[in-house]
Amino acid sequence: MLRYTIKRLLLMIPVIIGITLTIYVVLELSPRDPVVAALGESAEYTIEQYEAMKVQMGLDGPLVIRYLRYMSHAVRGDLGDSWFNNYNVTAEFGHRLPYSLKIGIYANIVSILLGIPLGIIAAVRYNKEMDLILTFFAMLLVSAPGFWVGMLAQQYVSIYLGLLPVSGAATFAHYVLPSTVLATSETATNMRITRTWLIDVIRSDYVRTARAKGAGEVRVLVRHALRNALLPVITTLGAHFAFIIGGVAIIETVFAIPGIGSFLVNGVRTGDAPVVMGCVIVIALFVGMVNLLVDLLYAVVDPRVKYS
Repeated sequence: MLRYTIKRLLLMIPVIIGITLTIYVVLELSPRDPVVAALGESAEYTIEQYEAMKVQMGLDGPLVIRYLRYMSHAVRGDLGDSWFNNYNVTAEFGHRLPYSLKIGIYANIVSILLGIPLGIIAAVRYNKEMDLILTFFAMLLVSAPGFWVGMLAQQYVSIYLGLLPVSGAATFAHYVLPSTVLATSETATNMRITRTWLIDVIRSDYVRTARAKGAGEVRVLVRHALRNALLPVITTLGAHFAFIIGGVAIIETVFAIPGIGSFLVNGVRTGDAPVVMGCVIVIALFVGMVNLLVDLLYAVVDPRVKYS
């Protein structure tokens, strides 16, 4: 497994290079001149001032040289400075990261505690009234846009009932509503995946054999069926967890939470290349590490999975 882990970590290098190079070229092809934007669209400036700002922003020289220069700093942990706000991207990222992690972790905990048990109930009661009700609500929650659910929650829970804060991130109470809103679609997805795969496993031959040998229904469900149905569920949970950084931009915007998602969106909106590149690098690393952990967890859940 150690050899497999090292191989996967090494394979992340060309992936990150490919992603960052693509984003760097796309930003370069943007019609907006970042030097003019930094100096001021309506400001008067000389050629000397333009060239000086260009050097200060690291935009002098060919594209490949500039990319290599940026990546040489990035591997040392220096993601550069924002072109328009003059803050260090690495420091700002570290300041915003806890906000996104709190929302994502709380939402994942809720989706696991609710989604998997509801999926088991739906699978055990397959094609009966409880299964149909749970499946209907799961489809409803998956289809509902996050921003719409968030605004409805703000309107009724925060404004009408006054139970929780409308926005902000000062206390734990501020995270309850955005985390719950984010967890709605995740819970529905976990429930559907658990239900689908558990139904398939329950119908398999070895489950019938276990029942024929006299094993109790709970033992058959937990020891034989559920464990073998968990692999796709783990994959889904890993995708949700990888979605934490950069993927909760809508929720952070609706609830005015200064996380990574809103940080990236603002960087894209203003054409702030250091912010966009820094977010892309960290998100790519985070997603790669989460996917690696999910693959390694397969071997823990299912001993038949081996790595070479």
